[in-house]
Parts: sequence; structure tokens; C-alpha cells
Amino acid sequence: MADILILGGTRNLGHVTAVELFNRGHNVSILNRGQTRDELPPRIERLRANRAKTLQVRDAVRGRSFDLVLDATTYTGAEAAQAVEIFRGRVGRYVFISSGQVYLVREGLDRPFRETDYAGPVMPAPRAASADYSSWKYGADKRDAEETFMAARAESDFPLTTLRLPMVASERDHYGRIQGYAARIMDGGPLLIPEGTGLPLRHVYVADVANLVTGLAESKAGIGSDYNISYGESMTLDRFIELLSSALGATPEIVRADRPALEARGLLPDCSPFSGRWMSELDNAKSLTDLRLAGIVYTSPQKYLPRLVKDYRTRWKASGITPEGYAQRPDEISFAKKQ
Repeated sequence: MADILILGGTRNLGHVTAVELFNRGHNVSILNRGQTRDELPPRIERLRANRAKTLQVRDAVRGRSFDLVLDATTYTGAEAAQAVEIFRGRVGRYVFISSGQVYLVREGLDRPFRETDYAGPVMPAPRAASADYSSWKYGADKRDAEETFMAARAESDFPLTTLRLPMVASERDHYGRIQGYAARIMDGGPLLIPEGTGLPLRHVYVADVANLVTGLAESKAGIGSDYNISYGESMTLDRFIELLSSALGATPEIVRADRPALEARGLLPDCSPFSGRWMSELDNAKSLTDLRLAGIVYTSPQKYLPRLVKDYRTRWKASGITPEGYAQRPDEISFAKKQ
């Protein structure tokens, strides 16, 4: 039985992982501000602190040490430096959740991205007012965080494992990206997507990440390395829509429209979140080789999409949760009818 601390833990990946660890018999604590109501078992310990306030975090974990810390809430180099300062010498393994976007801000890479593609020149920042700036900044900031952690690993044997994730397919995705597609297919209106084939999609199922983190808590596999954690086969957006529609038992009307026109109308990315350029495609071969002792498995979209659909039709609908961006649906339908 391991002592685990999760930074975050209330909404999506942190919640699912906390439940998995708890169900496997581990002592689990979560650390967050306590501003979002969680649905975790009462026996999971709640520690309260604002990550932006170092003294609060230090006080919350004073006198404690942990076998594993799962960090899903560090986004910048400054936050990584804070984590190293607080947890150095007090943790057996530090698992940092990074992003496939650390590759998307690199120059001159071919897809799918491999761990050996990380080092190299980063593209210049887009204009701050551009549609790409926030996504670029997210990837650049995650790189800064990774490099701060890497320096600590090199200088003081900080026991780091970095997991780089693509889009996480999840019943609890607070952005509701797959749920947004489902809602649009279910309402019977046209599904509005940009013209062209778009980039290949290669996501990961949230339960697979939670299972892996639990396996890392129960083994020594992967300490000191960085891994792409992703399902190993890509699909087109059309194939994704076909699989999701099959799970829903519906056949959507697909309307393809000019991308600049959709952007000018403000309908992208919400009308089709998987049509943008900020969707990473990761090669998972290293994870399958190195993390076998941690019990790594990857679930196919054919298996997890029906689970997401069932959850959407029950929990989401019963709770009155609306996918982010669905409020613009009348504008999408109006636009599609003019095509």
C-alpha cells in the first residue's frame, strides 16, 4: 500500500486516477483549493492550498512524504520550480502530466511524434491576438515546465517520470469535446466541419492513464524517463464520427464548409474541436516496451466510445451538464443551411 498525493483530483484525470488508486487499496490524498465540489470517496484525504501560493502548499504537506506524487496541475516553469523545491527528498516518484503539444510547438517534425523528437528549435510565438497563440503558449509553457523538472532530475536525482498525453477521451472531460460531437449528432441537426481531410487523430482513454499511474505506484518502472502515452493507431475525423455515430445509433448529416468562413463566424473550434492543428499524434512504442511491469494497456476507440456515450446519456443528461460551446448550436445550424 502506497501513500499517494494528487495535485488536483476533482474533475477529470485526477478524479479518475484517485478512484482507481483508492480502489486498489492505496492511501490517497488530493491537494487543491477546495473550490470545486468533488465526488470522491470520503476516505480520500483533502488537503487545501492554492498552487500559486508556495507557503500554503508547503504548509499543507508539512511533515509528510509520499511514495508517489501525481502532478496534473503544473503548466509553467515557475510552477515546476515550486514543486521541486517542496517535494525534493520527500517523494519516491514524481509523475508529471505533460502534453503532446510540447511537440506541436517544435519546428520541422514528422508525425507521429516520438520521444526523441523533443529536443530542437521551437517555433516563434504567433501574434498574441491570433487564434493560435493560446495553444502555442500552452505547449511552450509545458516545455518550460518539463525542462525545469529535467534539470532537477539531472542535478539532484529528482525521481521524475513525465507522461506526455494527447487529447484524453474521458467521461469526465470538463470541456466535453467528444460529448459535444455526441450532442450535435443526437439533436438531428447538421454536423458542421471544415473542408479537407484534417490531421489524423490519436487520443488516449482516461482509464488507461489512471491504470498506468496506479501501476507506476506499484513498480519502479519508468523512473527517470519521459513517455508518450497514447493509443497506437490513428484515425481520420470521418472515421471517428462514424464510430461515435454507431455508438449513438444515429446517422448525422455532415456539412463541410470553408475553414476561414467558419473561423470568421466564430464557430471553430467548438463546432468541430478535432479539426484544428493543435491535436498531437504520438508514437507509443517506448511506453509499451518500458512500462510493461506497470501493466500498461491501451483501449481502442471502438471500445471506449460506447462507454462515453452511455455516460453522456445517463450522468451528463441527468445532471443537466452541457458540453462547452454547445450554446452556439443555433448559429451552426443557421450557417449550415446556407451552404
